[in-house]
Parts: sequence; structure tokens; C-alpha cells
Amino acid sequence: MVRAAIDIGSNSILLVVVDDGRVVHDEARVVGLGRGLGEVGVFRPERMEGAISVLRDYANRAKELGVAPAAVRAVATSASRRALNATTFFAAVARATGLRVDVISGDEEARLTWLGGVSGIEVAPGPVLLLDPGGGSTEVILGEAGHIHYRESLELGTVRLTDAFLGYGQVEPASLARARREIDDAFASIHLPVPPRTAVAVAGTATTLSATGAGLQTYAADAVHNSALSSAQLRTWIDRLLVASPDERRALVPVSPERADTLLAGACILLRALELTRRQAWRVSDRGLRFGLVAE
Repeated sequence: MVRAAIDIGSNSILLVVVDDGRVVHDEARVVGLGRGLGEVGVFRPERMEGAISVLRDYANRAKELGVAPAAVRAVATSASRRALNATTFFAAVARATGLRVDVISGDEEARLTWLGGVSGIEVAPGPVLLLDPGGGSTEVILGEAGHIHYRESLELGTVRLTDAFLGYGQVEPASLARARREIDDAFASIHLPVPPRTAVAVAGTATTLSATGAGLQTYAADAVHNSALSSAQLRTWIDRLLVASPDERRALVPVSPERADTLLAGACILLRALELTRRQAWRVSDRGLRFGLVAE
């Protein structure tokens, strides 16, 4: 049976199509739907236009592969939970694409991210921490053998931090310090019942940094899924991204230059989570919420 799912995040929009468990199409595009949301509380017109264009392409692609737009499981997350014009926007999406989008809760986002994120990952026996630093929120899930012990959705994301503290030009050290204090404050609410044995990271920051660290010029999921991203590598990335100009940031990450502006915030989130859980490295997963959707 062919299934398709779309994850409409604050930064990226992702499509996966599977046929009896085999991935036949997997695509992600950075749209930045949630960029600027904190300033006015609504999606910006140019961001909505970009998102509808991508979603129209995705609906057509799914249809070509055997899934009608109305049968695609499409969900939206943090930015859509906050945007005052989200209902109007998704009505426009339905008219333009035939897709029916559900805005899911933070808890549901965490559950689906866990279900998809740990699939195909080699982990040691024992508790597994899964972290998804998205554009608008960060999902923290602790589970073991298919059972979730703890989950929390933090109001902390790469786009939100970049909008509020770092900006899209040259980053000042003082701005980075303020962003890191915001991360510290958010993680202060996390109280894991047991320490994790393995740490798994999903989403664009981890996959982009892993792919670039491996020397890839174009993204290759097989090379990224189940790779490692250490705390030492994250510290190096933070140092490099802090001093880089916008053009230099894009040149640093040829696999996904459109993510360059939000990578510094994402790297800081990933590093702080490792420090708090006393892990030395992330196991990187190329999967996540969209795979949880098709698994169900």
C-alpha cells in the first residue's frame, strides 16, 4: 500500500512516500514559514506563497506516485499552533492543493517524531533520548523498546532564536550569549526520569552538519542516517558559524545553504542537550515526524 505524509514545520516542509515500507520519495525544502512570526503573530504573505508553491508540488508528486491529495497525511507544527492566520492559510492550502492539513499539539508532535526518528537507528539497550530541534519548537522524548517514558515540547526553535536574538547578518558574540541563556532557561524545565544510554538527533540542523562534516557536496540520506555528531564537532561548528558572514555561512554548508542562517541556533540547542545528559555524541537520524505519520 502506498502512503504519503507531509510535515509542515516552522522552517522546512517535508514529504515522504512509502510503498509497503519502502521509501519511494523523500524530499525536504526550506521555506521558513515561521520566519518573522514573532514580530507580528501572523504568517507573512511571501512565506505563505512559498509554502503553497511547495505544497502544490508535493501534492502533484504524491498523486503521480499513487496517493491522492486528500489521502495524504499532512500535519503542521509549532509555527502553525501560534500563527493567528493559520486557519485562513490552511483553507487557502486546501483550495490550491487539495491537501487537508491538521495542526497537531506539541505532545502529538513529540510522539510521532519518536515513532519515526528511532526507526532504522542502531542503539544500545536502554533508554534513548530523541531530540528534534525544529524551527519553532524543540521536542524532547525519552523512550525504550517502543515505550515513551517522558516527552516535552519546548517553546524553543532555530527560527525563533534566530529571529529573536541572532538575526540574519553578522552575529555578535553578545547576541549569541543571550540566545544561549534562552536555551539554558528552556532546558531547565527538563527532568528526565532516567539518564539516556543513547542520544538520537533528528531534523535539519543535525543532518546538515553531519552531511557537511562527512564532506558531502550534495545531500545523501544513506550517508547521514545513523552517523555520529559529537559535542566537539558542535563546538567547532558554533565557533565557525559565529564569525562567518551570511555568504560564508552558506559556503560552509553546500549540502543545504538555505539552512545556513539557522544552523548556529540549532548547534547550540544540540550541544546544550548533550551537556545536560552527559552524552558525548548524537546518533543522527534522517527520519522524524513524517516517518511516524506513514508508520501509523
